[in-house]
Amino acid sequence: MDLKECGYSLANRKQMRKKSIHPCQSTDKDVIKEAHAENVMTNLSNAYASDLLPSKEGEDLTKCFLLRVVNILLHYIEKTFDDKSKILDFHHPHQLLEGLDGFDLELSDHPESLEQLLVDCTDTLKYGVKTGHPRYFNQLSSGLDVIGLAGEWLTATANTNMFTYEIAPVFTVMETVLLKKMCGIIGWRETEADGIFSPGGSISNLYGILVARYKQYPEIKARGMAVLPCIVLFVSEQGHYSIKKAAATLGIGTDNVIEVKCDERGKMIPAELEKNILQAKRKGQTPFCVVATAGSTVFGAFDPLHDIADICETHKLWMHVDAAWGGGLLLSRKHSCKLSGIERADSVTWNPHKLMGVPLQCSAVLTREKGTYGFEVQIDRYMELAKYFYKVLKKKDNFKLVFDAEPEFTNVCFWYFPPRLKHIPKSFERDQELQKIAPKIKAQMIVEGTAMLSYQPCGDKVNFFRMVFSNPATRQTDVDYLIDEIQRLGKDL
Repeated sequence: MDLKECGYSLANRKQMRKKSIHPCQSTDKDVIKEAHAENVMTNLSNAYASDLLPSKEGEDLTKCFLLRVVNILLHYIEKTFDDKSKILDFHHPHQLLEGLDGFDLELSDHPESLEQLLVDCTDTLKYGVKTGHPRYFNQLSSGLDVIGLAGEWLTATANTNMFTYEIAPVFTVMETVLLKKMCGIIGWRETEADGIFSPGGSISNLYGILVARYKQYPEIKARGMAVLPCIVLFVSEQGHYSIKKAAATLGIGTDNVIEVKCDERGKMIPAELEKNILQAKRKGQTPFCVVATAGSTVFGAFDPLHDIADICETHKLWMHVDAAWGGGLLLSRKHSCKLSGIERADSVTWNPHKLMGVPLQCSAVLTREKGTYGFEVQIDRYMELAKYFYKVLKKKDNFKLVFDAEPEFTNVCFWYFPPRLKHIPKSFERDQELQKIAPKIKAQMIVEGTAMLSYQPCGDKVNFFRMVFSNPATRQTDVDYLIDEIQRLGKDL
């Protein structure tokens, strides 16, 4: 449907008004408003981005402009799904650079009018590739999915990052739900799995190898590659090129990616993998990871995952499955058997923008093991810090612990007594003064940005500081600093 001037022709608008509004109901104000709207609709040649919202009086113009954009997109979508239309109106690069029928890629030093931007939108689509065309078979990624398109519009409108729940509450919860669902589909229990979305399969594969290396050699985080032996990883000769790219990026080196022979269908041969691992060990190399492929780029082959998992377990190697292409088959009860054994993997790459209709780019890297040993070390360190903090406070006469006993967990609760209150016996009046100390110190900390810790009352206990150790960055020096800071800010209260 050809929609004129933001979706309604002037004639249709007038006819609709006749049907819905009695002439006696019309006012001068209505006439002025409608005349203004109609003028806006036809005057985009003299309007610019600065005239759109949040500019004052920019509401009508913004609606008009966006409706015109939507009209262009809808027209393009209709042509995309029409198998009689061309997939591409091909032109050589020099033709696009030189300009075609008013299509100009030169960047102006001056703002373009909204009307020109609409022309540019039309031309951009006109000379591009219709990747959603029924006969577009060029890439592995999905064609145009209308629901996915709507999702892209929604996320672009929200325009937020996924850094924290604070700035993206709905999206961060969505991400958690989706990742847990994907892990469940793979066959992992909710409590043992985790994951993250990434910009593409290459990045997800890099993350998988990164985690594999860290699992085997956690010291690399602080000391770097120089302290490691000559580590090697294995991938099918039909595996994705991103594995070698990841090895180069991570400092492992492409020469240390050992390609394993495949059978005639492009599947990794387990006996060849076993042989390559033993050969590497005899050479003094240290295997640490095997990358299996579930849906190779060229042949669409699925490596024998159970056999590879058996070998990885024997040699204590991390098993990463690149299911960027084939992962979508997990959603098919009929074809999911092709990925049998993926539940035994330690990490998996899965691209929802392949087979699942999600717009580019959308990839997930999922891990079965979150590393209980790492958690154990971290939690033990938190407990030691709490014990250290408790012992230091116990020796200071201007601090008083809420509980004299050693902390059971990482919570340490205490009061700070400024000099004027330090020697006053406990009484209602003293407690009323003490009640004010923690809030004042915290407020000043926030103003100066030096530290943050919580305080609260509990039962008959007036406001006290509650120190909780759960930050992996915290060290003993930070504990000492906090104590000094509390004394500095509170001594004159």
